[in-house]
Amino acid sequence: MQGTEPDSQNATTPPAGPSARITRRDFVPAMGSALAAITILPRHVLGGVGYQAPSDKLNIAAVGVGGVGASYVKGCESQNIVAFADVDHALAAKTFSLYPRARTYRDYRVMLEKEKHIDAVIVGTPDHSHAMIAMAAIQLGKAVYVAKPMTRTIAETRAITKAAREKRVATQMSVQSCASDAACSTAEWVQSGVVGQVREVHVWSDRPVWPQWLARPAKSASVPKSLDWDLWLGPAPYRPYHPIYHPFNFRGWVDFGTGALGDMALHSFHVIFTALKLARPTNVEACNTVVMLPALHGDSDKNWTRSRKAQFNETFPHSSIVTWDFPARDGLPPVRLNWYDGGLKPPRPQGMDAAEPWGDDGLMFVGDKGVLLSGFTGGPQLVTTAQKAAFTPPQKTLERTLGHYQEWIAAAKGGPPAKCNFEFASLIAETALLGVIAQRTGRYLTWDWENMRIPNDSAANDLLSSEYRSGWSL
Repeated sequence: MQGTEPDSQNATTPPAGPSARITRRDFVPAMGSALAAITILPRHVLGGVGYQAPSDKLNIAAVGVGGVGASYVKGCESQNIVAFADVDHALAAKTFSLYPRARTYRDYRVMLEKEKHIDAVIVGTPDHSHAMIAMAAIQLGKAVYVAKPMTRTIAETRAITKAAREKRVATQMSVQSCASDAACSTAEWVQSGVVGQVREVHVWSDRPVWPQWLARPAKSASVPKSLDWDLWLGPAPYRPYHPIYHPFNFRGWVDFGTGALGDMALHSFHVIFTALKLARPTNVEACNTVVMLPALHGDSDKNWTRSRKAQFNETFPHSSIVTWDFPARDGLPPVRLNWYDGGLKPPRPQGMDAAEPWGDDGLMFVGDKGVLLSGFTGGPQLVTTAQKAAFTPPQKTLERTLGHYQEWIAAAKGGPPAKCNFEFASLIAETALLGVIAQRTGRYLTWDWENMRIPNDSAANDLLSSEYRSGWSL
């Protein structure tokens, strides 16, 4: 039977059957002094090697499971999946059906209030609501797993990172490749010195695969019966419903998403920061393309200029190049990091075989002795035949893990921090979000990370945080 809405049944009763969590509080009073007569055997004797007692499983709830959140839940399904909150029950129906014992809600706040036995919360909603949901879970002492890029603004990233640190909860951001052997190998190859001192890095993506550089729709549409539009908007400014925002295209709109950069950059930034021991950039600059859409304006230059400005304020550019500068550190030289999206990408490196494909996304380290390439999920490779012939892969020095989701589950049970925990994740997320601000302004920005200020641009400085709709606060 599919889980029901909290107003249909008592949603505070823990799930029955094998997925129920038996807590120490429940167990001890019931057994009393009878425990003394029991011979306690190791778990592997009772359940076989790898057996996990029900009492060792986390009770996990998830918010936003109709899109990417469904894959996050699947990655954690070795635990007890006990509750879901989603504003669109039609979109989430497939996930609901896969976990019939999990109770379902629309409002995550109601879920957190009623489901007292939750240990951990997965956040798979659009970017604009990440911080609110994560903060609510953190304040209750729950472990949190949050979709990249953590939050929509730098102020939100700092707020939930600080809260998680103070509450000492386990955290993870959804950069699955952080746990991959390919990512570790790429960092190890760079650190081995095979391409020499690296001063230049290029990352490119085929995103966006959603509409950008658009004006806001002139007409609204009927809200689907399955959707609570007001809850979907959450802290964002109110606007009428339109299918161009939900369920997928939110990423291109500045009120809801962080564009291609926020969506994809972190899948490679973690490798770059690890390999080159990067910390905070000192400045950032964006160069944006301008695409004229005749259907949206008249023929005169005046109308074209006015229309272009209005579109830019609503959505991200059609394509862009973003550049950050990082200072020298620990004997390593300064680094310039370049991002390309919307079909733009750097030129092929000299000496690369013409038969080698030059993909629509990738990562390139340029050193003073050569070039190293790596895909977002593929392993490292050298460019020239001579480099390949002379190189022996270095020893593996970076820790490999059991897997991205398994790291977080272990951390939530008291183990070591996950590799993309908020202390590290906030470093790469802030860098990406600073680039998002550069895209929105199209200007060169200096960055005072310690004081969270953009000293040379007051308008850009205002984009470091958000004003929330009445009734919402962080």
